[in-house]
Amino acid sequence: MIRIVKVALPALLFSLSTSVLASDINQEKNNDANNEVKNDVEKPSPDIEKIMVEGSITANNKPVGTFGSPVSNLEYDPRVDLQSRNMAEAQADVTIRGGIFENTGFRVGSATLVDPQTGHYFAEIPIAQEMLGNANVFTGADNALLGMNSSVGTVSREWKQIKTAGSASIGAGNNNSNLQRIHSAVSIELEDFTDWSIGFEGEYSRSESDGTIEFGDHDFQRASGRIQLAGPSSQTDLFFGSQEKFFGWPNMYTPFNVNETEDIKTKLLILNHKQHYAQDSTFEVSAYYRNNNDHYVFSRENPESFESFHETDVKSIGLSGRHAQTTAFALNYSAQFIEDNIRSTSLENNFTSRTYYKFSVLPEYRIELQDEQQLSFRLGAAFDDTNRDDSQASLIGDITWNTVNADDTSQTLYISYAEASQVAGYTAIGGSNTGGLFRSNYELERETTKNIELGLALDRETWRLDSAIFYRQDNDLTDWTYSLTSTSARTANPVDIDTLGVELIAIKRLENAEIITSYTFLDKSEDYGLADIDASFYALNFPDHRVTLGVIWRPTSIVEVRVDNEWRKQEKNILRNGDEDALFTHLTVKISPSQIKGLDIMLAADNLWNESFEEVPGTPGRGEQYTISATYHW
Repeated sequence: MIRIVKVALPALLFSLSTSVLASDINQEKNNDANNEVKNDVEKPSPDIEKIMVEGSITANNKPVGTFGSPVSNLEYDPRVDLQSRNMAEAQADVTIRGGIFENTGFRVGSATLVDPQTGHYFAEIPIAQEMLGNANVFTGADNALLGMNSSVGTVSREWKQIKTAGSASIGAGNNNSNLQRIHSAVSIELEDFTDWSIGFEGEYSRSESDGTIEFGDHDFQRASGRIQLAGPSSQTDLFFGSQEKFFGWPNMYTPFNVNETEDIKTKLLILNHKQHYAQDSTFEVSAYYRNNNDHYVFSRENPESFESFHETDVKSIGLSGRHAQTTAFALNYSAQFIEDNIRSTSLENNFTSRTYYKFSVLPEYRIELQDEQQLSFRLGAAFDDTNRDDSQASLIGDITWNTVNADDTSQTLYISYAEASQVAGYTAIGGSNTGGLFRSNYELERETTKNIELGLALDRETWRLDSAIFYRQDNDLTDWTYSLTSTSARTANPVDIDTLGVELIAIKRLENAEIITSYTFLDKSEDYGLADIDASFYALNFPDHRVTLGVIWRPTSIVEVRVDNEWRKQEKNILRNGDEDALFTHLTVKISPSQIKGLDIMLAADNLWNESFEEVPGTPGRGEQYTISATYHW
């Protein structure tokens, strides 16, 4: 099928197809406290409107059995495929559009938070979710412009303005699970400075459980806080967070029927400043230090058989912005510098430190047409380099046609072409290449990606449709593979993959309900260039077909029901035990008694049908989790 697409795609790109959620690199509106689904129109200039879906496109906004993290509920986001071990908040590989976990970046402000050891720990970000806006998923041209060492997609979050509020939560459930959490924020206006305020925000969260399957226990805790200075055209945040996580899972990373454990400690310090100036111009600068300690044990019954210790340090500064020279011309730009190092008991060569550089510019030209129509062109490039790898220049461009109707409905059609690149982590290139549980490959080269897509977004008074067709070529992608004749659990190998994808996302708003549904299709053609590969853990672990259905229903003023469903048909894999298809459901019922203002009682269930599907081949799937919790808001 891929060969047919290579011939037919140029013709398809001039036929009516559809688009993914449009992303905007300009200022986000503040998201509402409940993180509900809503549609807003961003205004990059007084005369131009660009559509984007604001807010979460999942019905549920809190996990079951633990406290929220940057990966919570992404498993029901149609833009993202979450492949978890134990549960999403324990260890989850976040993939976008059929990529692998190391193709995905997590961006806060203007900086991408990386882990030099492996992409398994990208999402170890100890930030309370009240501090951040909803996730924007950048793909194509926006990812090529704003992403860093993430060739397929970036999950991007913005710092929210602090509002005086707070909450305290307790919860319990089956599997001896329990949760305690407190969050508080205060914003104080500065009397001598008009429209200026200083804010303080902090939280402490913890949870523990015996696990939804045997040897699937967890013990988590997180503390985070920030100070914010906000003015009429700027916001400055100083943040520090610390997180400790212990969790176990059978066959977590290896297919050898052992009970593995991980103990992860993460510290994060961030300074962020965002400034608006002139007419529709803005820039943001972010600097961070991240320390991550990981202790991996192959067998909890026999820890001395194999264990490894890793400690990584990352320092980074990132800058991004948009300078509007005139109403017709603007310059979008981004730059980031990263310096990292690792101390590890399992790395055998001298590849233990690296510096990364990226610069990208994307000039934008707009033409006003008749009848509230606008045509915009963006064409630019990105440059990536490190002190250890070859550099890479990448082309970025798109054309967007936008129409705003008299009734404020709109439609947007775009075509884009984007190139991106990245380098592999230290686990893939710095360990033993002859044996051990995880076999490295010293011949891995810089990975490159070429993505072309066509999209259409329709925004109406009570509904919205976003859709896209895309074709991506990944060259020298680092995958982790398995051979039936090898004693290694995983071996790093390069692969060339061509991917065809279709995405359809629809939102319908009713009087007392919202419905969010989606369908995605993926088809791949791969070439490893090797004969001794029997299975792929990541690059070929993807759903051919996937459907999501989310509903938010408010039958009365005191009851709210949220339900997310996902059905998938997974590509076959010889390491997977059980079926290739699965149905997951996450259900929450919230009761807010009128007699006690601010009190919410939550009944929640995850994996309602006790689906045993292996999200990572050879790794057991999670079981059922039920909880009851109470939260008091002030």
